[in-house]
Amino acid sequence: MLVDKPESLSSIYLPLRLTYGLVPLVAGLDKFFNLLTDWGMYLSPVAARVVPLPAPIFMKAVGVVEMAVGLAILAGWTRWGGYVAMAWLLAIAINLLTTGGFYDLAVRDVEIAIAAYTMARLSETMEGA
Repeated sequence: MLVDKPESLSSIYLPLRLTYGLVPLVAGLDKFFNLLTDWGMYLSPVAARVVPLPAPIFMKAVGVVEMAVGLAILAGWTRWGGYVAMAWLLAIAINLLTTGGFYDLAVRDVEIAIAAYTMARLSETMEGA
């Protein structure tokens, strides 16, 4: 059941949409340059054994997915993009847990995934989906 779109929801929805559009776009692009960090250090040995690509190429593929999700959210496919971002962030959290470290980042990514889910659900009201 759709409810009326109170204007106050716009003050929540727009920052979420911009954040989940721009941050994955920038982080994905940085997978090609490693200016923000050395992204490869976050790839767990378990994932490195399972993935049939060398780590640098895999991280670039990760970057392409992140950029696609960010662009989808910015382009208005916010519900779909939000659910994909949520699943992606949970996968990242699992990867971080299997590194044997980065537990704090894994918890943070679960929290961010919950916010992505919230944005996806909110988009149903805001976009009438």
